[in-house]
Amino acid sequence: MARTVRADLARFLRGRREQLRPEDVGLPEGIARRTPGLRREEIAELAHMSVDYYARLEQARAPRPSPRILDALTEAMRLTPAERAHLFRLAGTGATPPSGPARRVRPHVAALLERLPGTGAIVTDAGYDVIAANPLARALFGAGLRDEPNLARRRFLDAGRPYASSGAEEFGHVVVSRLRRSAARYPHDPELGRLLAELRAGSEEFRAIWDADPVHQPGHRAKTVTHPELGPLRVTCDVLVVPEDDQQVVFVTADPGSPSARAFRLLGSA
Repeated sequence: MARTVRADLARFLRGRREQLRPEDVGLPEGIARRTPGLRREEIAELAHMSVDYYARLEQARAPRPSPRILDALTEAMRLTPAERAHLFRLAGTGATPPSGPARRVRPHVAALLERLPGTGAIVTDAGYDVIAANPLARALFGAGLRDEPNLARRRFLDAGRPYASSGAEEFGHVVVSRLRRSAARYPHDPELGRLLAELRAGSEEFRAIWDADPVHQPGHRAKTVTHPELGPLRVTCDVLVVPEDDQQVVFVTADPGSPSARAFRLLGSA
């Protein structure tokens, strides 16, 4: 690998490390730091490599890192797919397909959920696991999110789904369309593979929709959700795509002044 490439790789790693905050990678805050960002030892521990080897990477003295090392750095530094591809280019290595979908919510997305009074919000990953939810969403959907956080299982296997909802048929097609795309992008992800095998084995409806190969995109939909205590609630669902992590943020709202909006205020105060 040419020396200029190694130097560019070193600068990228050093710059990314200095941008990271402890809370970005799940480390405790409040530790006094003389310089911005994380320490080399922290990145090395997160990437499961020796501190000496990581230090040599930042100093452009290490040999060409393998794809396995680059993926470990991708995970440790919470790189987006675009940043991952750039890292591989700097290392002079063709980027391999990602092993699986991102299953962490980035801090700026998590912070967005908490700044939405009167709106329920959840984040789903490419396998339809709910990986984050704000207080109103947790109050709206209750224990179901804890008992079974995967919306595909709840839709097709009725596992831990205490609330009835209109639009279930359309949602089933939306789910299968997204899962087909995910299966093509992450063919070797074991967690996604287990989910698809479980759905195929447990739901004839899932198999039929899968074979039909539906094409659906996220968008604006209105539906009725039946809350066990507050009864039917007319809600609107809008989806924001987070392309760098192959995730979706679902915003659940009620029309201002409607009975459902009053129910949302009750849930929010509770």
